[in-house]
Amino acid sequence: MVATRHFLQIKDLARDELDYVFERTRIIKARFKAYQRHWPLQDRTLVMIFEKASTRTRLSFEAGMHQLGGSAIYLNTRDSQLGRGEPVEDAAEVISRMSDIVMIRTYEQAIIERFASHSRVPVINGLTNEYHPCQILADIFTFIEHRGAIQGRTVAWVGDSNNVCNTWLQAAEIFGFRVHVSTPPGYEVEPERAGLHGREHFSEFADPMDAVRGADLVTTDVWTSMGFEAENEERLRDFADWQVDAEMMRAAKADALFMHCLPAHRGEEVAAEVIDGPHSVVWDEAENRLHTQKALMEFLLLGRVND
Repeated sequence: MVATRHFLQIKDLARDELDYVFERTRIIKARFKAYQRHWPLQDRTLVMIFEKASTRTRLSFEAGMHQLGGSAIYLNTRDSQLGRGEPVEDAAEVISRMSDIVMIRTYEQAIIERFASHSRVPVINGLTNEYHPCQILADIFTFIEHRGAIQGRTVAWVGDSNNVCNTWLQAAEIFGFRVHVSTPPGYEVEPERAGLHGREHFSEFADPMDAVRGADLVTTDVWTSMGFEAENEERLRDFADWQVDAEMMRAAKADALFMHCLPAHRGEEVAAEVIDGPHSVVWDEAENRLHTQKALMEFLLLGRVND
């Protein structure tokens, strides 16, 4: 019996498997654009469990599963027994007997790991405090579409060393690129929390201008992630010099891309002239959540396919 595969961190898939997912993404996206039916997951059911609010994650998974021929069921922990104290392990036993694949968007990574350890079906991390692997799948695929292979390139991360930053750092170890990180004092990368093997693929810079210099891609995120709202005023003060603006983009390569996982706060972590400017690929990036996740679900349920 083949062991159930989960996608809880980006490093749960090997480099060749991620390359395969990207190639399938290219094919699946092309069929979508040509209005060609692609229903490999007909009669399969995705259960989506949300403890954190979402726009892109819900829409991309729900629409994606329908486009693959399957169905998607939305569960919010507030409206289910999970919100009334049912053990995560018990919920996993039941939900995985009634569905084919599960996506969870929650707080601590330990929650999704507990669920996966008791699940009979693949579990996908739709976001936790520690990691956001589906976002980085979409980001790397978007880079490949616009600039080719990411191996050997430089990604500049400006802002909070949050779940998206952690996943970029993991991806750098897998794909062989570098990440330049610049955070305010007190918000630095925690290599152990990020799940890194060493510091070979990233460098830290006190000055964000030094981090972006010569970068192929400049990326950031909101200064206050979900779950940290109580720190919002303090973070607004601490991050004031870490806004990605036109001056910062000029320090990067002339053809550098700008990405943001959204939602964005213009005038805070990014200037409007950047996110709405010629370097920005944020709308392609957002759309590619749909296509990369379709390829991911296909792979986790069917393995490698030839069609």
